Amino acid sequence: MGRGKIEIKRIENSTNRQVTYSKRRGGIMKKAKEITVLCDAQVSLVIFSSTGKMSEYCSPSTELVKILDRYHKNAGVQKLWDAKHEHLSNELERIKKENDRMQIKLRHLKGEDINSLQPKELIPIEEALENGLACVRSRQMQCLKTLKKNERSLEEDNRRLSYILQHQQQLAMDVNVREMDHGYHQREREYHHQVPFAFRVQPIQPNLHQNK
Repeated sequence: MGRGKIEIKRIENSTNRQVTYSKRRGGIMKKAKEITVLCDAQVSLVIFSSTGKMSEYCSPSTELVKILDRYHKNAGVQKLWDAKHEHLSNELERIKKENDRMQIKLRHLKGEDINSLQPKELIPIEEALENGLACVRSRQMQCLKTLKKNERSLEEDNRRLSYILQHQQQLAMDVNVREMDHGYHQREREYHHQVPFAFRVQPIQPNLHQNK
């Protein structure tokens, strides 16, 4: 009994759709390889799945780019990358000309290759040099002001640190003096306690012989 005819429409079930895609992709890849070998044909096959994954096959005797070139030539259509290539080529040419122009301008600013210039052409160069010199001098003044400001700040910090150091030294000296004075009085008291009091001042007694 033959198989029933399958209606060609999108498979709604995602799992069944993925299984069918894998099977049919394998089948079409196999057919492409067979026709390449059996018929000596040049075949190129590119497949993109619904998820964006690419699968490709190209006959061993050729390349995908060569087949696309043959397709564009035989179909009479413009190459897909010609417009982009032309744009990049034009942009590259423009950048090259701009670079050459800037190199010439730089040499003129350095005073090179100016013998062929006319007076009118020298005026903007002179103005550019004067403006550049003014900017350099302005920057130098800014640097000088910043340097002087930093110098004053360092001097103030130095004076403040010197004052703190002197104050600490004075405090240390005062502490040493107090400790020395306290030690002296302590030793003096200890000395008086240690010396025996052998003699006492006696009251003056009248002379008995004088009273006779």
